[in-house]
Amino acid sequence: QVQLVESGGGLVQAGGSLRLSCAASGRTCSTCAVGWFRQVPGKERDFVAAISWTGINTVHADSVKGRFTISRDNAGLTVYLRMNSLKHEGTAVYYCAASHQAYGSRVPLIANEYVYWGQGTQVTVSS
Repeated sequence: QVQLVESGGGLVQAGGSLRLSCAASGRTCSTCAVGWFRQVPGKERDFVAAISWTGINTVHADSVKGRFTISRDNAGLTVYLRMNSLKHEGTAVYYCAASHQAYGSRVPLIANEYVYWGQGTQVTVSS
């Protein structure tokens, strides 16, 4: 079982920055793609960004392009989401998720394509 733990959330003013981390423990998953999603109460979990298991391919939602950047460390065990120029509508619980990625397949973009999920970290952007 792959366990994911998010950290780095908190309260920030609009225009500020945060860096979220997603650390993997337990059973390793060297071929896992990792995605970030966010959710507000009463709404579906929205895709934010994803990165392939190689770290070469990344995808960012249009709403965060140019402001958020997903990356992973060399060991591939920690994935980061750097969030700049945060907006009030960025207030949500942010979740990281992982799933084994077949060689040559695209990076998963949909929540139900992911198998492993963290507990989430709250990000609150004050206006």
